[in-house]
Amino acid sequence: MLLLGTVAVLSLAVGAKPLPLADVWHGLTDPASPDYAVVHRMRLPRTLLGLTAGAALGVAGAAMQALTRNPLADPGLLGINAGASAAVATATLALGITALDQQVWYALLGAALVTVGVHAVAGGRHATPTRLALAGAALNAALYSYVSAIMLLDTTSLERLRFWTVGSLAGARTDTVPHLLPFVLAGLLLALLAARPLGALALGDDSARALGARPGLVRAAVVAAVTLLCGAATAACGPLVFVGLLAPHLVRALTGPDPRRLLPYCAVFAPVLLLTADIAGRVLGRPGELQVGLVTAVLGGPLFLHLVRRGRIARP
Repeated sequence: MLLLGTVAVLSLAVGAKPLPLADVWHGLTDPASPDYAVVHRMRLPRTLLGLTAGAALGVAGAAMQALTRNPLADPGLLGINAGASAAVATATLALGITALDQQVWYALLGAALVTVGVHAVAGGRHATPTRLALAGAALNAALYSYVSAIMLLDTTSLERLRFWTVGSLAGARTDTVPHLLPFVLAGLLLALLAARPLGALALGDDSARALGARPGLVRAAVVAAVTLLCGAATAACGPLVFVGLLAPHLVRALTGPDPRRLLPYCAVFAPVLLLTADIAGRVLGRPGELQVGLVTAVLGGPLFLHLVRRGRIARP
């Protein structure tokens, strides 16, 4: 929590106009401060969005890895991020929708449709984690190709979507997090309620039933939680990579594989990763900034390879 608080304060202080900590405090608490507008209208919404989206992606990644028993799983494994992206891109092209309070519904609809589609393609009730992963990977590739085609064929959509598809926190406004919070809280609650039976599910369906868990219900709850978490985060920030993949592996070294401990810690640590990447983008891109999606991709890849070389990537 101390690390999270430190990164959040740095997120408020670092930017095109660096602020000393005293000025950050006055900007937060004193409406007469010359920095009040900068802190409240720009940096505070951005920081809160980073905290919210980071927690959503971290918990979603940990839940997906536990559900599929695949150490390479991330929130995009089942095509959920791609489904949300495709739905938002379609709404932008066909209906001209750009407001977040409308986009989030399309993102959730796209994520839900892809979730149902992946489950059906993977065999419905007889779907296995491996078949779910393969079906999700195929739909993921197809849907991102569709989004790219929309951007290439329609210049208006290209202008509206080019920063969003990279992944950014820069578009955060004062009403961004309030629009996302109900969906993220519902997803977090579902994931945490499923944590105990999800741990039993790692022993196999028969063992899980013997321990009182219902495998079908647990999988449905986790998929619903991931749909809510990824749909909301993607609508606000665009598709962000590596946050949901890396956070569970880094946290698992401290907590072990038990989802009852892993999921809450990921909700705290993943925002640290996302806000650190956002701060790095502001510093490295001066006088402008690098989008956080670029930073997570550029830094996340080498870090993940380092974990692989050090043998830190373990089966959930």
